Amino acid sequence: MSEQPPLVLVVEDEPDLADLYAAWLSDEYRVLTAYGGQEALDQIDEAGEVDAILLDRRMPGLSGDEVLAAVRERGIECRVAMVTAVEPDFDILKMGFDDYLVKPVTSDTLRETVDGLLRRGEYDTDVQELFSLTSKKAILETEKSATELADNKEYQNLTERIEELRAKADESLEAATEDDDFERLFSEFDTKE
Repeated sequence: MSEQPPLVLVVEDEPDLADLYAAWLSDEYRVLTAYGGQEALDQIDEAGEVDAILLDRRMPGLSGDEVLAAVRERGIECRVAMVTAVEPDFDILKMGFDDYLVKPVTSDTLRETVDGLLRRGEYDTDVQELFSLTSKKAILETEKSATELADNKEYQNLTERIEELRAKADESLEAATEDDDFERLFSEFDTKE
């Protein structure tokens, strides 16, 4: 029996756009669509487990920010990308998303984003956090001036946290490469058919 493809939830209040995103992704993934925030939470409850969410920020009723907060408060283990026309500001530093795309997006960008989200889900929490924070840093660096970044304490904290996580990842990698078991594991892997 083959394993089912990952499940992606597209949350977008413009039905035509949601359906377009779903069509772009449906050849590789199982896709659900929700045309509003409450419908998104209902879809998550019904599905039981969602692997990735593409989430619009500005929607009537329950906003994408509120949906994201609810997903994280419920402890739902999935990766989330904001796909929105809302230009990012320093408020994104407190949000629990993994990636941020500003509309309009292409089919290739959307597929690459979902692929990246799913790969991130395979890593430990420190590496997931590192990817999320570096994504936020890159977004802000494209949207804000060097002066704005230098003057923002939260951005400085973000940069420090990224450096801590990178150092920790480097130490882990160094320890793994020095370990004979690591090398033996890969030599055994290479000899298996």
